[in-house]
Order: sequence, then C-alpha cells, then structure tokens
Amino acid sequence: MSWLLTAADLPDLARGATLLGTGGGGDPYIGSKLVERVLGDGAITILDPEELPDDLFVIPTAQMGAPTVMVEKIPAGTEPTLALRALEAHLGRTADATMPIECGGINSMIPLVVAAETGLPVVDADGMGRAFPELSMETFAVYGVHGSPLALAGERGETVVIDTGDDDRQMEWLARAITIRLGGVGHIAEYAMSGADVRRTAVPRTISMALALGRAIREAREQHRSPFDAIADTLSRTLYSHVRELMVGKVVDVERRTTEGFAKGRAEIAPLEGEGAFEILFQNENLIARRGGEVVAIVPDLICVVDHETAEPITTEGLRYGQRVRVLGISTPDMMRTEAALAAFGPSAFGLAEPFRPVEGLGA
Repeated sequence: MSWLLTAADLPDLARGATLLGTGGGGDPYIGSKLVERVLGDGAITILDPEELPDDLFVIPTAQMGAPTVMVEKIPAGTEPTLALRALEAHLGRTADATMPIECGGINSMIPLVVAAETGLPVVDADGMGRAFPELSMETFAVYGVHGSPLALAGERGETVVIDTGDDDRQMEWLARAITIRLGGVGHIAEYAMSGADVRRTAVPRTISMALALGRAIREAREQHRSPFDAIADTLSRTLYSHVRELMVGKVVDVERRTTEGFAKGRAEIAPLEGEGAFEILFQNENLIARRGGEVVAIVPDLICVVDHETAEPITTEGLRYGQRVRVLGISTPDMMRTEAALAAFGPSAFGLAEPFRPVEGLGA
C-alpha cells in the first residue's frame, strides 16, 4: 500500500538511513535539509514495490562521490532533478517514478528531493539494501538491469550522458572520473527500469525500514528503554533479521584519506573492558571488522558504528578519537548473499582476501 512521507518523518528517516549506510553513503542530515527546503508542508507519495504496474517507468536518482567532500561542499540541490531531466531527454521518455539506488546515507534523501521538486512518487525499494561505494555494486545489475545510459549533473548546470551498454564497471569508472573533475561530488540518474524489473531486482521496502529504525531508536530513548533492543526488535521483522553486538569500546585511532573519488581508511577501537584490538577497514562504507585479527563481520553484511549509549549512528567521516562506541553486525537479505551478488559486492570486489561468512556465524 502506498503511503505519504512528510517533513516530520525526515529526522527519523535520516537516523535510520545513517545506520543502514554502514558508515558511508554521505550524511543524510544534509539531504534531509534539502528535502525540507523544497517540500515545505507538502507530502511525497511512497509506492510499495509489489503494487507497481509492470510498465511503470522508474528512473533512480542519487549522489555519487566521496562522503568526506560533503563536509565542506554542500550541493546546490538542483543537480539530481537536472540529471533526471537529462536522462529523460536522452531516452525520449518521461519517468513515472524515481527510486533510491541505495537506502543508506544521503542517497535515501536524493530521490525525495527530486520528488518534492517534480511531484513524482518514490518507490519503497533500492538496489543495495545498504550503501556501497561503486555504481556497479547494485542488485539491479546482479539480476539483469544495467545502469547505462547514465546522466550526471554538476552544481553549475553541467550535464554528461554516459552510455557504456551492458558494461556497468566501465560506466562507474567514467562517471567517477567526471565526478572527481566536478570537485568530488556529482548527481546521477541511472538504472532506468520497469515496475516488473523493480520487483525482480530491488531490495524491497527499505525506505519504510529506515524510517522504522530511526523512529524506534528515538522512541526508545524518549521512553528510557534500550535503543539497541529497539534496533534488534525492529530488524527481526524484516529481511535483516540478525543483529550482533561486535564491540563496545573507545576509538583510539582513525586513518582516513580521500583518494580516487573515495574515502578510504581504517579505525581502531579499544575495548572498554578487557583486552583485544578491534579494527574496521572502510571504503566510504565499513567493509570488514576484525577482533584480535579474527574476522567478526565482512561485506556485504552491515558493520554499523553507533554511540555506545544513544545508538546514534556514526559515519566514517564522523569517526573521531575518544568516541565511545558500539559496533553492530547486521545480516543482509538472502538476495545479497548469492554467488552472483557476492561477485559484485562481496569481499573479493574490494580486494579482501577473506571469504564471505554470514555475521550470524562469526564472532560467537
């Protein structure tokens, strides 16, 4: 069933999206402010993916670039709709709806900016079920929908259309190079598809899940209940059914650099009690967590760093020395654990030597 999203929902949605962003995806707080500015007292229609007509034409919209750039370089806000219009003109067809390519970080908000500006509805689904750093790392691509042609827009009104046929890796490579030339951030429209394609290739109901997560954390804090229990309870009713606490500790070291259009680095966390070094490696998003050198969670499962008392999610660009944190491991849906999916966004796709093992079977 479709439902209406208003500006009052945005803080909870941003909180839940930050959690699902696994440290990356950009800060959705900035995105929520862009939505608020355009939406005002209006509402955005959110469409359930199972109710989409087969021939509905959906064009996802998003931001790409290193999340660290967003700390100083705020979007104008006009770029994602400009990218959508550029792709529509190239395809000779007008979109009936838009959709996120990922449910985490700022890209939970970019389609809402487009919807608020254009009146288009937004499909409650996405192509990552979390956040990933590369455009080719999509369930859309894994299950047969390709990203090209892609339209990319910059803050000064620049537009570029990239057509690489079925080669999504080449599309990512070219779009990343242009994004770097635009100052590290660009906005895109890609993976145009039908309603039938959405049902076959997308991770369903992730906008509503992010909203439910953010609301559950807030309400638990207001009612002086454990927000961590609220996270586990909320996810137990979704495709992300397993949550494990991996570490409670203090951030003692962060190495972070922006290179090749990504924010790459590592964080070290010392336990508040006992011994044993805990390390997280990230490329925009958290990729692998090791305790005492042993893997306790690995991509595509979610590795989420949150405040150790409030459960407020912390992004990779927000990690700081001295923060008291908890690290949560969350299982991904089965469609993100298939052989084809792991080839696209499993450990080997990031150059990690360790094989994928589900978080529910690690670190016990």
